[in-house]
Amino acid sequence: MPAVHPQAFSASSVFNCAGVCRAAGIAAFIFLVYCLATMVQMALLGGPPATVEEAFRVLQQNKVLGLLRLDFPTVLVLPLYYLLFLGVFAALRNTDRTHAAIGTVLVFLGVTLVLAMPTALPLMALSDKYATATSEAARAHFLAAGEAVLATDIWHGTGAYIGGIFVELGAVWISVIMLRGCVFSKAIAYLGIVTHGLDLVHIVCVPFRPKVATFFMIIAGLGYPVWLWLVGRRLLQAGKAEHAG
Repeated sequence: MPAVHPQAFSASSVFNCAGVCRAAGIAAFIFLVYCLATMVQMALLGGPPATVEEAFRVLQQNKVLGLLRLDFPTVLVLPLYYLLFLGVFAALRNTDRTHAAIGTVLVFLGVTLVLAMPTALPLMALSDKYATATSEAARAHFLAAGEAVLATDIWHGTGAYIGGIFVELGAVWISVIMLRGCVFSKAIAYLGIVTHGLDLVHIVCVPFRPKVATFFMIIAGLGYPVWLWLVGRRLLQAGKAEHAG
């Protein structure tokens, strides 16, 4: 891999590039752990519940496992994308500041839209009310409310759908910028283009070809841990080089 050049960063930065890059590198490794844990969770527990009845059932059996299957950890970890891509922007700002900023803004907008859609906690509250309901009419009411909530989650909601497209489009955009700089290797850039590009295709296909979308999601999922490892390591190295410079 090419050496990290301290001159790739501006000494007159309006924020501490070294600190931002180091923090972003740490965020990448936290995200890496999350990705691997999610793979294990899906293999052992399964994916998100397909129906509100299933969601209520898993929450009543075990709230912690139910929240895991309803992607509650994503709500806690996804904000790290702000820090991760801020660090990538700091590393690329002297390569192509304008286009790096565009890609970063796309990611930020996408993450914000996705974070506006979580439904795990509302479903848990409805599940508790459903479990204590004393009439069929009340149960039907809570099931209907649960269906409405489930229809707007991060797997089905329009906001999350658009947000996911923005995140992956921004990540592909930034990966292309990586090709033109000296901070990230060509391998990292191409891996980012392929991984985030496949995930972008997965998201676009979800409403129309769910089986095809699942195939692309699996392939993209295999690339994420490697990409996060390489990007995290490079950001830590870049932060160290900037601090030394």
